[in-house]
Amino acid sequence: MPVAPGGIPLLGHALSLWREPLGFLRSLRDSGDLVRVNLGTLPMYVATSADLVHEVTVRQARSFEKGRFFDRLRPLAGNGLANSDGEVHRRHRRLIQPMFHPQRIAQYTEAMSANARSLADSWTPGQTVELEAAMAQYAIETLATTLFSTDLGRPAVVAVRENLPIVLKNLLMRAASPRFLDRFPIRANRDFDAAASTLRKVIDEVVAETRRSGTGGQNDLLSVLLDARDGETGDALSDVEVRDELSTILFAGAETTAATLSWTFYELSRSPETEAALVAEIKDVVGDRPVTVEDVPRLEGVRRVLDEVIRLHGVTMLMRRTTAEVELGGYLLPPGTEVGFSLYALHRDPGLYADADRFDPDRWLPERRGEIARTSYIPFGAGNRKCIGDSFVWTEATIALATILSRWSLRPAPGHVPKEVASAVAHADLMPMVVTPRDA
Repeated sequence: MPVAPGGIPLLGHALSLWREPLGFLRSLRDSGDLVRVNLGTLPMYVATSADLVHEVTVRQARSFEKGRFFDRLRPLAGNGLANSDGEVHRRHRRLIQPMFHPQRIAQYTEAMSANARSLADSWTPGQTVELEAAMAQYAIETLATTLFSTDLGRPAVVAVRENLPIVLKNLLMRAASPRFLDRFPIRANRDFDAAASTLRKVIDEVVAETRRSGTGGQNDLLSVLLDARDGETGDALSDVEVRDELSTILFAGAETTAATLSWTFYELSRSPETEAALVAEIKDVVGDRPVTVEDVPRLEGVRRVLDEVIRLHGVTMLMRRTTAEVELGGYLLPPGTEVGFSLYALHRDPGLYADADRFDPDRWLPERRGEIARTSYIPFGAGNRKCIGDSFVWTEATIALATILSRWSLRPAPGHVPKEVASAVAHADLMPMVVTPRDA
């Protein structure tokens, strides 16, 4: 099997992943469809083609469990839906699926819209906004208010705001690092461990107090989890299981929404014709009223833009571990083999997309979308591991974009060009943007 170039003794390819993770992951397709990468002395086999990623996530999914990346997520998310396997995963998915039913998501849109309007109201003409931070604030505030609606949840809201960004910042490097480095008392390790511990402790306290006080029964996600009963067994989730699922939702939903919205405004600032078309669509569909859930499917141009932004700036890396011998790309992988794949690299493969690095929302027009194979675009994964909250994220991002774009024009502030930084997704290092009223 081909081995990625640039490995060094003991560290393997970890240094390349630290220095330039996105470029390194994109480069692997030049070595083959299945490439060996060494994380320290641990081999990981990276699938670089759409066909092999489909083998791992769909066709042979039953021969894989969650891998190293999710092991390293366990200090935050415990054995939640992202980390669990087998019957635990199936049971939790049955219990949680109703939380993301379209009718339930519709109940959350009022909070999404109110938070987007509040953010837009906070800006002043000519202000320079650090957009990455502003969108992270919006995403975390929206998640927090939909997770915890009562006063008992306020400590958790504060803890989420303060600690979740620290965990996300350090997670990918922890996953790619040799495990022995976890014991080094460097700041990144201390910050990650302290932030994850604080989040788990505070959410534990909120879950226990909410159950003890009987203040559940609300429309927030915490109450839904506490009240959920398995349709097959009648069993409920324990407090620890509820905590793990809340933490998983926070991890999965915060950075994806924040990064997608930030990059969307930036890409639109460099494509005035696309922006003008979106503003016209929003005016025609929504007018001057708040954006509602009924507007979301009618904002077809917004959906195409979001599709393209997620293609360009998507999930950095996912991992699976074989539970049986698997044939992949002509090679036999024994049980316990770590297999990785990068949706970011896949979605920028020039063999799958014409002019792959160009922002082109029109590639998602009905008459052109057929040129892109279904297996070539999987922004939220595929198979039984597809993200359960994808509709929540689409709705949240659409409402925020339509709300803000109808009122403000955003342009990059002079002196800084945003650079992609690898985390769970490819987010911006900094994104200072100058806001101008739309009618100015």
